[in-house]
Amino acid sequence: MPSVLPDSRTRLIATPHAAVNMGLAGFQVPIFCASCGAPGGHVPEENMTFVFWLCTPCFQAHGEITNTMVMPDEVFWEEVKQAQLAKYGRALNAEETERSLADPESLESRLARSRAALTPHAGD
Repeated sequence: MPSVLPDSRTRLIATPHAAVNMGLAGFQVPIFCASCGAPGGHVPEENMTFVFWLCTPCFQAHGEITNTMVMPDEVFWEEVKQAQLAKYGRALNAEETERSLADPESLESRLARSRAALTPHAGD
């Protein structure tokens, strides 16, 4: 059954300057709560086909109806932090993380792939 959830990204056609250059992270587009419109940070502009996001209050009120796997960002980033502490004895800085993500067999790449596998895509 295809997803009927709305996309939480801005419509770049309506707001052509919405993308922000985040340096090494590339261009990022803002996302907003699909229920109330609260700002929710940014996602990569390139290779993103769909984003559905609910802010915490809206998820608490309506989240179970989305029928998707839920992993709050705080939980995911805590997993990354704990995995890095276990492997390296510390959290990596941005440059180190970028280098590690370039290696498809690194801890960070494996975590990113597992997160991506849990993320619904448009048309799924």
